[in-house]
Amino acid sequence: MQDRSASRPAAAPTGGPPPLVVSPGPRPAAGGRPERWWRRLGRLGTTGEIGVRFFTLAVLRWMALVGQTFTILVVHFSLGIELPMLWLVPALLLTLAVNVGVQVRGTPTARLGARQTFFLTLFDVLQLTFLLFVTGGVQNPFTVLLVLPVGLAAATLDRAPTAILTAVALAAIGFMAAIPMELPWLDGGLRLPALYLFAAWLALSLTVVLVAVYVCQLASEARRHALALSALQLALAREQELSALGGQAAAAAHLLGTPLATINVIAKELVRELPATSPLLEDASELLLQARRCRETLASLGSGQRDAAHAAFTRAPLSGLLATIAETCRIEPVTIDIVVDVEPGLEEPRVVLAPELRHSIANLVDNAVRFARTRVDITVAVAHAGIAVEIADDGPGFTPEVLDWLGEPYLSTRRAEGGLGLGVFIAKTLLARTGASMHFANRDKLSHREEGAVVRIVWPSGALEMLGRESADDG
Repeated sequence: MQDRSASRPAAAPTGGPPPLVVSPGPRPAAGGRPERWWRRLGRLGTTGEIGVRFFTLAVLRWMALVGQTFTILVVHFSLGIELPMLWLVPALLLTLAVNVGVQVRGTPTARLGARQTFFLTLFDVLQLTFLLFVTGGVQNPFTVLLVLPVGLAAATLDRAPTAILTAVALAAIGFMAAIPMELPWLDGGLRLPALYLFAAWLALSLTVVLVAVYVCQLASEARRHALALSALQLALAREQELSALGGQAAAAAHLLGTPLATINVIAKELVRELPATSPLLEDASELLLQARRCRETLASLGSGQRDAAHAAFTRAPLSGLLATIAETCRIEPVTIDIVVDVEPGLEEPRVVLAPELRHSIANLVDNAVRFARTRVDITVAVAHAGIAVEIADDGPGFTPEVLDWLGEPYLSTRRAEGGLGLGVFIAKTLLARTGASMHFANRDKLSHREEGAVVRIVWPSGALEMLGRESADDG
């Protein structure tokens, strides 16, 4: 697995799926150091990593402006509470001007970069802080609205700009609590006790921090899973392309067989009919030799390549298909043994090894071989409850700290060797599409005397056979 505590000496595999190059982290700058966040602000959103749709942000900003204006008008004119309109109206007009400017420069389908999103969100925090400050500060119940721009930043921006916006919001809350203005009220200004101001400041600060941390963590996990799912789609598409390429090679071998047979017959006739002294005899002999070589090459394409390509669309015993996969992953001096255990009254299923099955099992077997010392055991258990495939090696096994997290994307202890931690995630996700579940354990936890890791794949009764019928129909 890509999640073990140690690895055996690197050896080039003879087959198996090549590694995927997908990285969720920041791109290194010149000199190998990570890019600074303020430089990334100008690039993010234009490369597809982060970007808020312009229409979405524009609607939110207009809703905020309408809500602020409506609240001020209702409080001032309907409730009769005197508000400092000389301060509030310019702030609303400035927001209106910013919204109009953004609306004119953007198109509904465009996506704003992280730099634009950062500064617009910063403006929202400062504008809302000003409105709240002149209307009572933390005494104003609408101070809770400061959570909204911070949550938007946490959901759309990187951690560094989100931390800056959170710090600005916390500073604004602290400023309003330290220099409290009177809260406009029916019979004049209202000033609440200092203890209440302290409690309001503490509650708002904690709320802003918790929302920023929670939303940022959830957004980060969502982005990581999106990148991992993209890698999953690439892996599946690659397997399907390889199957199609093998089928095309077999078809080409079949179509070219007839013209090459004609060339071979004509070359034989030329060699037999030309006199020994003819200057064309040598050329005719060379033509015959090359025609035979072409036939041998096409024969290998028509047999080996056709068999390998059509294996994905041909029903065969599960153990035989596993043996074919294991052969491509074999590395000396590791041996791979396959054992079939069938309950009485049942027989080993004949299935179609679809691309998702082939890639997943090849990845798991290849990783087991890389970590094994001398042996990998593959057991096929056929029971009335379902079918299980167990892949066990005699390597160091899984470390306790990663055992419970196996299957999560970008979980790897082999970063130094180029491991991205996507192999198990891709295999688990692809196998789940076939109705299977995966279980990870160490051999010492399963009452085995040997040490090593065990990956167990379980299909409910009839799931694997149904997958084989569907794949055969699609083929």
